[in-house]
Amino acid sequence: MESEVLTLPDARIVPGPPLPLLIEPTKDGLDVVAWAEAQRGPLHELLLRHGGIVFRGFTGASVEAFRKFIAAVSGEPLPYVGRTSPRHEVADRVYTSTDYPPHTRIPLHNESSYSKTWPLRLFFHCVIPPASGGATPIADSRNIYRRISPELRQRLEERDYLYVRHFTPTLGVSWQEAFQTSDRADVERYCADNDIDLTWGAADELTTRQRRPVSATHPETGEKTWFNHLTFFHVSTLDPLVAEALLSMGKENLPNNTYYGDGEEIEPEALDELRAAYDAETVSIPWQEGDIMMLDNMLVAHSRDTYKPPRKIVVGMAEPWSRR
Repeated sequence: MESEVLTLPDARIVPGPPLPLLIEPTKDGLDVVAWAEAQRGPLHELLLRHGGIVFRGFTGASVEAFRKFIAAVSGEPLPYVGRTSPRHEVADRVYTSTDYPPHTRIPLHNESSYSKTWPLRLFFHCVIPPASGGATPIADSRNIYRRISPELRQRLEERDYLYVRHFTPTLGVSWQEAFQTSDRADVERYCADNDIDLTWGAADELTTRQRRPVSATHPETGEKTWFNHLTFFHVSTLDPLVAEALLSMGKENLPNNTYYGDGEEIEPEALDELRAAYDAETVSIPWQEGDIMMLDNMLVAHSRDTYKPPRKIVVGMAEPWSRR
């Protein structure tokens, strides 16, 4: 059944692009939590088809209601572990989308794709819309996969990619924040359980290495998706001046970088092709106060534009899925 003829009680699908699907109420005072809980089945079907849905114009929008919305459609929200960006908790397992400064653009990525376990569902809620900019652009990971040339796709699928992190007390996210512990034994157990190699260095430094595939098969739809952080964490993705400054300290000291799975350098032209595939699929709609965006994390990548404050977007994650 096509979404164009699907009817939802007391709501309508706004005509427009397939991603994100925009749903609005057709009557005043419609509570988004109660309505979404009653429509959990149809919404799940629409999410698997389109990859992302924005709920706009419903009543009762708040951080507390947002958490209830997540629980209603996907179960209890997940904790944020294996952190790679600074965030803080604003409610029980509801976090700021990121604490990076407004002038920092965050490239497209699928949440925690570098981990052994990741959330199948992501949720964003607009508490305060940005004064300007600040959208959360998204892109269909199935289409990204198809856009990449067969030669490059095959080479990367055969060789995997290697994600290397170097933690220092003075640069980037500390290992204590990333792993939410100050106990080295806890870190070692987490890494052993999640197929991560680690090396402790001097002055409380830590280096981790994790080899991961570049693509994945969605557990419900069976579709192939481009699901990785290969370009996101590569040093060439950074602002050139920032990259130059970091590289001056030695490539082995970069906070984040990626390589082929065997540790060899990835060709610049390969990275350019991957970024072009992301760019070609990017879509964006401005945030409005009260919006909730639900994404299938394996079907859709997300990012963040630069913005002029104020802006408050919170995020929650649900439905863990583990690599097999």
